[in-house]
Amino acid sequence: MSVGSSGLELHLVEEKADAAAWIAVAAGIIGAFMAALDISITNSALPQIQGEIGASGTEGTWIATSYLVAEIVMIPLSGWFVNLLGLRRFLLTVTVLFMVFSMICGFSTSLGMMIFGRIGQGFTGGAMIPTAMTIVSTRLPPAQQPIGMAFFGLTAVMGPIAGPLVGGWLTENASWHYAFFLNLPVGCGLVIFLLLGLPASKMRRDFLFEADWIGIAGMSIFLGCLTIVLEDGQRDHWFESSFILLMTALALFGLAMLVYGQIYAKRPVIRLRILFHRTFGSVFIMALVTGAALYGITYLIPQFLAQISGYNALQSGSVVLLSGIPMLFVMPFFPLLVRHLDLRIAIAFGLCCYAASCYIDSSLTAGAAGGDFYTSQFLRGVGQTFALIFLNQAATRSVPREFAQDAAGLYSAARNLGGSIGLALIATLLDRQTSLHTQRLFETVTSNSIEMQDRLRPAGTDILAIQSTIGSLYQTMIRQATVMAFNDMFYFFSVALVLIIPLVLILKPIPKNLPVAVH
Repeated sequence: MSVGSSGLELHLVEEKADAAAWIAVAAGIIGAFMAALDISITNSALPQIQGEIGASGTEGTWIATSYLVAEIVMIPLSGWFVNLLGLRRFLLTVTVLFMVFSMICGFSTSLGMMIFGRIGQGFTGGAMIPTAMTIVSTRLPPAQQPIGMAFFGLTAVMGPIAGPLVGGWLTENASWHYAFFLNLPVGCGLVIFLLLGLPASKMRRDFLFEADWIGIAGMSIFLGCLTIVLEDGQRDHWFESSFILLMTALALFGLAMLVYGQIYAKRPVIRLRILFHRTFGSVFIMALVTGAALYGITYLIPQFLAQISGYNALQSGSVVLLSGIPMLFVMPFFPLLVRHLDLRIAIAFGLCCYAASCYIDSSLTAGAAGGDFYTSQFLRGVGQTFALIFLNQAATRSVPREFAQDAAGLYSAARNLGGSIGLALIATLLDRQTSLHTQRLFETVTSNSIEMQDRLRPAGTDILAIQSTIGSLYQTMIRQATVMAFNDMFYFFSVALVLIIPLVLILKPIPKNLPVAVH
């Protein structure tokens, strides 16, 4: 049976998905995981990559930034490309191109070649994230969608977490090149799954002639420039930099173009008006904050362990990966939880656990090591499981069916954009809080203070011994100030997560056993 909706052919899904549907879901999940993994897989290998391609530390940051910028631009545009090319043709195209660009990165001998490959990876990888949600919500019946969403939620959490660990292991045991070559066999398997699992569909060439080109250009300029501002703002001293000022101006110009397209285009590139839908607007805000926490904490813990505990990338990655373990235990029970647990209670519980885990980490000491993160990491894993997976459910079910692709794109973009915002806040606040705590510690330890006199007494009148003692005390205070700044960051994320908990009251329980439309 078929019905028409917004010019698209829709078919009601049977109550039990067939093998082809599950193969399609597997393809979507694998693609989303590849894209999420490649966001952070180069983090551990950056020093080696920079050395081989002749890039400085500042230039090397663009290896990660270029991927993120391109991905964030592509995520909300993917729905338009699906309508234009058809889901199968679009995913086959981006998968093949993702492998090509991965090979370009793996064989790179210069910074320009590497950045070109990473931009291509970002564009093609960014298309795989929201389309995975689309496949789950359109190829599976309501009773089986929770299983697909659970696996999609696993990619959203495990991708950024596993990236540094996988990249670090490959770099230390083989070469950084294999962090990119890994995508070739996985991509080949993905192509086979797509051919078997997704039905062919016709191109809609009328979308080319009726496209919201002003909105497409505006969204690309806005999201691209905004991400650059967030990623590089602190390093370039924010608005003291003419480059950051230019990017900010271009972002505002792009936003104006996007708004113009929303008002005057026959078919806007993405329907931003769903953001004003009370339920989806709440999901969008929660996705921003949880995205900031996911990427922010994934960055903070390795940085703390490297600077304070002397851990290498592989050791730090192992600690970060602990938060993924609770999800593996919860996933088998997820369909049962969706059937019997209220959506609002599940998300509120997840956010409470997430916030509590951050609060636990806000009392670290200079002697802390990986073991001090075990409790908080397991608690964080429980929080991420309930908050992120149930938010996935809420995102696609909080809008009418014809807006499902727009909702998937905006939700995925919100999570990644939230990650950029979180990392920008960390870069800014961590430096400022470290300076603030250093200054306060210096003010409490003067030449006449009891602590200073106690430390200097064994040195007697030996000038070299006195200088060594003062230098040692200085390093101790710097170290302590750094720990206090990290504690402030964990506390900041704890408060941010608590503040969004009331938004769950706006959400509605997911209706059960409704027919689902498939393109």
